[in-house]
Amino acid sequence: MARKFLYFVAFCILLAIAGAFALALFPAQLTKWASVPSVAFAPVAPLAANAYEDPKLWHSRPGIGTSDPARWQPAYAGERSGLPTPADPKQRFAVFFVHPTSFVSRTGWNAPLDNGGDADAERIARLYLRGMASPFNAASEIWAPRYRQATAGAFLTDQPEARQAIDAAYSDVREAFRFFLASVDPGTPIVLAGHSQGALHLKRLIAQEVKATPTAQRLVAAYIIGWPISLAHDLPALGMPACASPTQTGCVISWSSFAEPADPSLVLEAYGAAPALDGKAPGDDPMLCTNPLTGAPGGAADKAANLGTLVPEESMDKGSLVPALVPARCAPSGLLLIGPPPEMGAFVLPGNNYHVYDLPLFWANTRADVNRRADAWKPQA
Repeated sequence: MARKFLYFVAFCILLAIAGAFALALFPAQLTKWASVPSVAFAPVAPLAANAYEDPKLWHSRPGIGTSDPARWQPAYAGERSGLPTPADPKQRFAVFFVHPTSFVSRTGWNAPLDNGGDADAERIARLYLRGMASPFNAASEIWAPRYRQATAGAFLTDQPEARQAIDAAYSDVREAFRFFLASVDPGTPIVLAGHSQGALHLKRLIAQEVKATPTAQRLVAAYIIGWPISLAHDLPALGMPACASPTQTGCVISWSSFAEPADPSLVLEAYGAAPALDGKAPGDDPMLCTNPLTGAPGGAADKAANLGTLVPEESMDKGSLVPALVPARCAPSGLLLIGPPPEMGAFVLPGNNYHVYDLPLFWANTRADVNRRADAWKPQA
């Protein structure tokens, strides 16, 4: 289990409610104390086979209309400096997006779904979707399920309850995905995307539900962002390659963002020690780094290639696109370095970790990337 990796997600919330000075002195101890549930794990009953027929179990899906958070469209701030607008795709495609952790309560190991769920977790999830799923909004369909996500504290402990909570969350994501596949026209290509806890569940979903199935032939790309993909220990289990060019399809894209000077020690420690999909710890083996400014693995690109960073307002529910704000360079470890720290808001994490902003940093390039790959996708004969 990727212990410590989601310290950073918990930090996002805790920095707002705890003393920043105390957290700076004792981040790991205080975060664990404030996040790991002190209650026994309550078994999570599997959802009914038809549960995801209920529109209330989706944050985003066809038919929601203007209130769908994934359909939000930011505008550019000021003059655009003549940068090109990414073209809309010429063919239909459908997106299945799994949002990151928004449940941080210590009163339970998994977020509730009944009676509207946890109000704060639901609100934060919708904010995440506005910033992270909206780059995919040229899709003809976007589906983003509500699910009984594991609380943030489940990623900060080796207690068996934590593994049970993560497994329960994955079970919901799997059922939502099966309903998604049953609902989308079988001739429509699909995109899988997620961030952080959502990306973790997507890794497992691809290995167990997509690999070596007809669904794999429909895949435009899988955007597994903000969670490490080991080149040696994860990619073979996924059954698909890393995207080697900006027009390749049926492949995997991943990055994790740090400004410089970067201190990624906690991330690298957790990544190296946690079992990958093949059950082995990656150690010092590099993780996949797709450069979001080029659409290819590795390398560097100047900030002039950045078509637009989504810079949020203080409320986090609005923002505007700023072109040419940050560059991107893949380090030997596989982390993505973005140069000097840009002003993105209050939730930059220790070590100059821009985890929360992985997708907003490259909002317009991600939109261009998925549209370009959708155009390049062709059904297999």
